[in-house]
Amino acid sequence: MSQSLDLLQGTVDVLILKTLSWEPMHGYGIAKWIEQRSDGVLGVADAALYQALHRLERRNLIASEWGVSENNRKAKYYQLTSAGRQRLRSEMTEIRRYVAALFKVLEQPA
Repeated sequence: MSQSLDLLQGTVDVLILKTLSWEPMHGYGIAKWIEQRSDGVLGVADAALYQALHRLERRNLIASEWGVSENNRKAKYYQLTSAGRQRLRSEMTEIRRYVAALFKVLEQPA
């Protein structure tokens, strides 16, 4: 089993936006989606997750409303706003550029 990687604030934000681009979810669902899609490599600590959700909501990139979860519990569901979709597109472009540049450096022969 691989160890989860700690994620930087900006990375957590874009992963949450990407997750919510699929469908509205509650916090636990978001964390599970990220963990499952990364084969357990990426994990988001509860504190970091909820700080990011509040930050994204303050910036109007996501919106929330109360609902009932799969196990019949009250849960806050988050969804992407149109501003959030725009931010996701621009962030994904920047991340692709960053990763490409990173690999250019790392793949240079020693």
